[in-house]
Amino acid sequence: MIFRQLYDAASSTYTYVLGCTKSGEAVIIDPVFEQFTRDTALLQELGLRLKYVFDTHVHADHVTAAWRLKQATGARIVVSVGCNVTEADEALNDGDVITFGSCALEARATPGHTAGCMTYMTREQDMAFTGDCLLIRGAGRTDFQGGDVHAMWQSIREKIFSLPDTCLIYPGHDYNGRTVSTVAEEKRFNPRIGGDAREEDFAGYMRNLSLPHPKLLDIAVPANLHAGKPTFDATVPEPAWAPIVTTFGGIPEIETDWVARHIKDITLLDVRTTKEFTGDLGHVSSAILIPLDELRNRLKEVPRDKPVVTLCQSGRRSAMALQILKAGGVDKVANAQGGMLAWLKSGLPFVVR
Repeated sequence: MIFRQLYDAASSTYTYVLGCTKSGEAVIIDPVFEQFTRDTALLQELGLRLKYVFDTHVHADHVTAAWRLKQATGARIVVSVGCNVTEADEALNDGDVITFGSCALEARATPGHTAGCMTYMTREQDMAFTGDCLLIRGAGRTDFQGGDVHAMWQSIREKIFSLPDTCLIYPGHDYNGRTVSTVAEEKRFNPRIGGDAREEDFAGYMRNLSLPHPKLLDIAVPANLHAGKPTFDATVPEPAWAPIVTTFGGIPEIETDWVARHIKDITLLDVRTTKEFTGDLGHVSSAILIPLDELRNRLKEVPRDKPVVTLCQSGRRSAMALQILKAGGVDKVANAQGGMLAWLKSGLPFVVR
């Protein structure tokens, strides 16, 4: 199974992508609205087809990207029946199983943080995605949004701590950079509910957390009751000048065949060395040569009257050139995907050797 753990720094939220290596079907757990482009780029690069979008509960600290992902990919939105999310395609009950390819996730109702919290575990019970119920050396707050400290005690003790000791715990958040734990670790070391803690110990600890409410509470909860469907047009407009695709690494790229067809409408900036420019691969006839090592000192030589497309041998150095140009105030800029190697492989014209 393909597995990726992603992070949103603004809300300290973990997002998880799981994919079947055989079928290419995938699910995503707890996606963040602002990370839509990152997540869709990753799915595309890994060759995965999104089948389901899971949320572990109705979040109060960020807006989910579930609705955006459904619109973009056709995936189905899945949440607990207790969440009462109007745009959900499937409302899960305790014990329900969702399959994607040869993989599966089982839903375990783990209320306490909210009434609709779910933990999702793999069929093999070797991974559990606990949302805001059990955290690494902690537990989700229970002081608002229908929280119940006694329900959380039962959820953790009966639904999560009953999993195999080796089962990996992947939480919805961590504010200290920790990424994963195990059932055995949390049973032993969790300061709120581990060791010899009794229910009254846990309840006393949780009732005295005295935490401020999340900053986005009044925005996130209403939005997430509609799976993150915005009340405004959330479509991110594509750049008008080119069909640009932003990679998982954050690089806006454009295919070389488009560049060749629109060669008169752009400035093509080749950032290889002079020796490479006149070497075996040759160069595009209209390209301007400014080697990457010199670019920062020669930014004024880059024309600003047309969009700029950066080019090198393979598309790696030109990606760095793109970042230098952006920092220098060039807004309409993209990287030629695959560089001169892709240009020659496609048999595109305008090559001078």
